[in-house]
Amino acid sequence: MSTMTRTATVALLLTCAAGSVEAQDGSQADQGAYFRAVAEFYRMPRNEISILGDGQLPPDQIPVVLFIARRAGVSPDAVLALHRSGESWVELSKRYKVDAAQLHVPLSDAASAGPLADVYARYRALPPERWGEIQLTDRDILTLVNVRVLAQTLKVSPASVLAAAGGGGSFVEVYAHMIRGSG
Repeated sequence: MSTMTRTATVALLLTCAAGSVEAQDGSQADQGAYFRAVAEFYRMPRNEISILGDGQLPPDQIPVVLFIARRAGVSPDAVLALHRSGESWVELSKRYKVDAAQLHVPLSDAASAGPLADVYARYRALPPERWGEIQLTDRDILTLVNVRVLAQTLKVSPASVLAAAGGGGSFVEVYAHMIRGSG
């Protein structure tokens, strides 16, 4: 088997494995499009994004792995292994000194923060040099990272992503909704 054929076969297998979470996160095509957006944002090959997910991690948590790893200067595999061993995103962000200041996504005062309204109220109540003191939840971290990734990849405002995320659901669904132009 040639190298190119082997590579194509491995990529197909990875795509199929990543598709095992299809029922909870939309169609396989939506997940594939989301993985392409994440890969574009982090300037990584899409197959590396799929490998990180391998069906055991919800797709919209992969950007959190990559964000913490990049900010901490460690491998994504190290962050992923610790998360799989039971450490929360809050615990991992503390371990690697990735605080609310680094997770902050600029949002105009007039914009609705939607599911992050409480978080942005805390950001607005403190001067930027104290944002690192803000305590976030796992969901806050997941949302802040995904808002950053989707806003920059889609070239839209963070407020647009937050508005689309206001209905709940995964960020795979939010991304699919936004690229279809219905958000």
